[in-house]
Amino acid sequence: MKEPLIMSDLDRIDRRILRYLQVDGRLSNAEMAKKVNVSPATCHRRTQRLFEEGYVRSVRAEVAPERVNRGALVVVGVVLDRSTPESFGAFERSITKLPFILDCHLVAGDFDYFLKIRVRDIADFNHLHGEQLIALPGVRQTRTFFVMKEVIDNAPLDF
Repeated sequence: MKEPLIMSDLDRIDRRILRYLQVDGRLSNAEMAKKVNVSPATCHRRTQRLFEEGYVRSVRAEVAPERVNRGALVVVGVVLDRSTPESFGAFERSITKLPFILDCHLVAGDFDYFLKIRVRDIADFNHLHGEQLIALPGVRQTRTFFVMKEVIDNAPLDF
């Protein structure tokens, strides 16, 4: 395998391909080639290289949460009872098994982790919280934030 590219190895065309993929991962190679002003063969080769070098991790559909009865967005701050590699490891292994967790981030500050969760409503979250979240290994405290309005969510990276 080749050495991974670093950001400085990307030229203007590579950056444009990445930007267009972030906005619409369903663009055909022919459409992308037109947008970045290269031949379809060149565009395909460059796009493949960006995938192979790890610049693009995946392409997937963004499902409308309200259409699948998951319109309520909840952010949960989690504090563990100990700050040890073992307690962090046990928590992380357990959290990855919960299908309702969209994101889990280890953070610095007043909390150890922030979780992003989508649920039907407050009652649905209350059930998950009472039966699964507080039962996770090492959880001492949680603080819940119900999102009132999503101003920006999953915006494309600016580079």
